[in-house]
Amino acid sequence: MLYLIPTPVGNLEDITFRALRILKEVDLVLAEDTRTTSILFKHFDIHTPLAAHHKFNEHETAAHYAKRILAGENIALVSDAGTPSISDPGFLLVRECAALDVEIQCLPGATAFVPALVNSALPSDKFCFEGFLPQKKGRQTHLKALETEQRTMIFYESPYRLVRTLTDFVEHFGADRRASVSREISKVYEETMRDTLQNLKEHYEKIPAKGEIVIVVGGLCSKT
Repeated sequence: MLYLIPTPVGNLEDITFRALRILKEVDLVLAEDTRTTSILFKHFDIHTPLAAHHKFNEHETAAHYAKRILAGENIALVSDAGTPSISDPGFLLVRECAALDVEIQCLPGATAFVPALVNSALPSDKFCFEGFLPQKKGRQTHLKALETEQRTMIFYESPYRLVRTLTDFVEHFGADRRASVSREISKVYEETMRDTLQNLKEHYEKIPAKGEIVIVVGGLCSKT
């Protein structure tokens, strides 16, 4: 079986008992970065073998590991933080396993965008997850297509590109559109700022953000 195991995005206590049990029982754990996962393993006294499976090698390794599972091994996949395949490696391996009728289980657990969405105070009944925007080719076209999106929109961003992205959002969604910026989710310095896009942009121009960022933007018809 292939297990997709969510790992904490901040506080290590966010991992589930079931996730810990499976990580100890499987034959192999595939990790986005074995150094990062080794810290988790050391904390919870896990000694399962680790192998690297990341965006630079997953095209070559996905089929190999799917065949190993088909042959009888149990393998788990983890990313550095959160749920595999959500803006992280995982899709290609899942697709290969599905094609071979290999059983797949994705455990419920940590992911950054859900707490950011709930904390945003924006409508959460309908939303679209956009992940990371294209940095160059297709960026403006993609943003143009989202100008009429009525659902709450969720984006991941680096702190080094936050002001640039908020500037683009002001241009495409309007200065008065409500939004939130969450950073360091589930960590000591967790913070969520809620305001208009213009005010958020001006705030982070003065006070540069640190840590991983989730931006939540109200949809076109949002009244919040």
